[in-house]
Amino acid sequence: MRHGPDTTGRDTVGLGAVNGSGRPAPRRVVRWWRGLTGSLAAGLAAATLVVLGAAVFGLASGVEGPGASSMWGHVAGTAVALPTQWVADRHRGPIAAAAGAVVVLAVTAVLWLFWWA
Repeated sequence: MRHGPDTTGRDTVGLGAVNGSGRPAPRRVVRWWRGLTGSLAAGLAAATLVVLGAAVFGLASGVEGPGASSMWGHVAGTAVALPTQWVADRHRGPIAAAAGAVVVLAVTAVLWLFWWA
């Protein structure tokens, strides 16, 4: 790839540009989607560590912890979200989009079942 001014007389457009319709270029949307799903997967992993830490603290101190279903639910959700995000990061097109959707569904299920219910 050549860097510097374009001497051919053609107009060049950089990454993240806006196309003629005023909407963000597809690459920018893809990066945003991957960033969102990656953040959700990482957040779920962090929440899982907090729940497991609370369970260990509860066992050690004799107080009631989050419970077995909550612990295993978080572990299962993380076990789905992290590998699926790995797939989303390394593929393109419909496979990446579907993998990202699975991450969103896994995080939503864990939040719905163990935090809001």
